[in-house]
Amino acid sequence: MPGSFTRRVLLAGALAAGLGGCARGPDGGAKGSRVVVNYWEKWSGFEADSMQQVVDDFNGSQDRIEVRFLSVSQVDIKLLLATSSGHPPDVAGLWSDNIPDFSEKGALTPLDAGLAKAGIGAERYIPLFWEMCRHRGFTWGLPTTPGCVALFYNKKLFRAAGLDPERPPRTFSEFESMSRRLTLVEVERSGRVVRVPLDDLTAGERAARRYTLVQVGHLPQDAGMFLSCWGCWFGARYFDGDRRIEAADAGNVAAYEWMAGAARSYGVDAMKNFVSGFGVSQSAQTPFLGGAEAMVVQGPWMTNFIRRYAPGLEWGVAACPAADGVGDGHPVTLAQTDVVVIPRGARHPREAFEFICYLQRREVAERLARSQQKFTALRDVSPGFLRDHPNPAIGLFIELARSPAARAVPRLSIWHEYDAELSVARERVLSLREAPAEALAQVQQRIQWRLDRVMRRWDAVGAKRIAEWKAYDAW
Repeated sequence: MPGSFTRRVLLAGALAAGLGGCARGPDGGAKGSRVVVNYWEKWSGFEADSMQQVVDDFNGSQDRIEVRFLSVSQVDIKLLLATSSGHPPDVAGLWSDNIPDFSEKGALTPLDAGLAKAGIGAERYIPLFWEMCRHRGFTWGLPTTPGCVALFYNKKLFRAAGLDPERPPRTFSEFESMSRRLTLVEVERSGRVVRVPLDDLTAGERAARRYTLVQVGHLPQDAGMFLSCWGCWFGARYFDGDRRIEAADAGNVAAYEWMAGAARSYGVDAMKNFVSGFGVSQSAQTPFLGGAEAMVVQGPWMTNFIRRYAPGLEWGVAACPAADGVGDGHPVTLAQTDVVVIPRGARHPREAFEFICYLQRREVAERLARSQQKFTALRDVSPGFLRDHPNPAIGLFIELARSPAARAVPRLSIWHEYDAELSVARERVLSLREAPAEALAQVQQRIQWRLDRVMRRWDAVGAKRIAEWKAYDAW
């Protein structure tokens, strides 16, 4: 209704104005002789504390700029609101997959002229992460802490199942067979409840659904960053890089067929009941950290949560195997990076850019990465970085990020809509309500329609926007 729409617009404007006031501060952007640079970041907890220490070090290293760090939930939504109102912060921390959407909406400042003057270019970074900072030929941010995913596994559960705890699966078929061997159920037999491997159930017990999942080898819906990207391990294409969505690609269909197979194997109701018995992600109440899931796909940050919530867990980590023929012998991973950007309309872009460049110094990037137990996006690390790193598996994640088979989500301004549609399709497939090919064909149709609409708008304004980006040089 018009009245409801008007109220939403007024509310958004009030929120943006309020956040803009927080960004500027009562001094209007200056503190004494220093320029105040307001920095919004999505991190909270120990990750925010780590960046606050870096900010404090920067502020103490010179007497011209003071960076004020603010941890902001839902930073992507709030940043768009603040930018549209003309009151953005000077620096913001986003995710690399935000860059296509924010740049096409005119919400970011292109950094290319400043980077050229500062001598910062592609040669400094692991290629995948540099490309994540670029869109439509321009550079929109620089990395802070990147991530990619690998297969964490519970050595104790491997040992109990008669598997070698020092030998994780190396092929996808091994991953599948180990997962089945590590899956246990409770079933009533002869008046008592016994625990047996899933494969030991009789046909009658399966048909009557008289069993309870108590331990799983792996849950397909437990997949690290983007739950809809299992297709990466099956060689899927999601987008042709131009104007065509490829959700129904054969590799993606194969991935969803595999998920449907897991649902049939575990039993839809049994799997739902098992998942419902656990709580919040990245807490002690997750299946893996609770000792009820033997393998999980996660990033290097997982070691923080193991140390905090499951300190007695005996764990290992390895590359997650891909389907046969995928990766051409190279390990497959899905990667993403945190990025720092300068919003359009930032009051102090030069000073903001100086702070961003400070974050790119090797010693600074490594200090932040060590404190968050991650790695850096830089191509070269210092001799002591791996030796002194608190995460014993960090070398593996660096190796995976450098793999020729490392993947990123599609560079699409509508990726989050695409991801949401894929997630809906995944749930329909896991509940066995829809065949994978049919579910993905519907996703392709809906997202193609949305992309066509976006491209019509881009065709109308793109040339003008690119000319503005080329002309921008506040450095």
